[in-house]
Amino acid sequence: MSQEEGVLRMAVDQLVFSEVADGVATLTINRPDKLNALNTAVRLAFIAALGRLEEDPDVRVGIVTGGGTKAFAAGSDIAEFEHRTAVEQFTAFRGETIYSATAAFRKPIIAAINGFCLGGGCELALACDVRIAATTARFGQPEVNLGLIPGGGGTQRLARLVGVGQAFKLIYSGDMISAEEALRIGLVEEVVPPDELMPRARALAAAIGRKSPVTLRLIKEAIQASLETPLAEGLRLETSLFGVAFASEDKREGVRAFLEKRPPAFKGQ
Repeated sequence: MSQEEGVLRMAVDQLVFSEVADGVATLTINRPDKLNALNTAVRLAFIAALGRLEEDPDVRVGIVTGGGTKAFAAGSDIAEFEHRTAVEQFTAFRGETIYSATAAFRKPIIAAINGFCLGGGCELALACDVRIAATTARFGQPEVNLGLIPGGGGTQRLARLVGVGQAFKLIYSGDMISAEEALRIGLVEEVVPPDELMPRARALAAAIGRKSPVTLRLIKEAIQASLETPLAEGLRLETSLFGVAFASEDKREGVRAFLEKRPPAFKGQ
């Protein structure tokens, strides 16, 4: 292991905890003293951890959450902005980002949102497939208050998720909204009491993880494509992916299990 790789691994171990149990990987951003703000080290650690989990055959579903009780992630680390040039920031966005890596994760991924979920933290949640929030969660895109706009997908993913009008309102105002309001506008899929957040996220992840890994990857590809393609093209892709699923061993096992009235034993083939 090179010195650079050793430093990166140390950052992963210190700033992003990863735990795998029963096919579910939990990634915890661990900067609670900084409200889990996304600095460069956290971003690199998170991307590295995601890459390892994607290649781990024992991992079927991922959960992303924040350490402590106060924040999922309270945005980017603003202290890094003060002396960074526009060219340096542009260069940082040119490569793989924490948002693109999360969206490209080939397995289902759930955001379990505890506390503040603002700016880059909200954009990280948007890049996940499903969002479950504690009643204590607070959401917002406050970049306008710094003379900035969202730069991690907020103007794009948020509008697709909640509609253009709600996206304009949140991003123009920079205001925070409650978990209940986030549920009302479609920013999150569920709201639960704080002590039920992780049990609920793990239960959903476990239920999803019992499905065919092949099918889950195809579902993710098809739904993500629906955000970027015309309906006719999306329907053609869906038909093609249905054919891929139809040819899989998991499909044969699923049909056999249904006819034999037993739970299927999917192997991801």
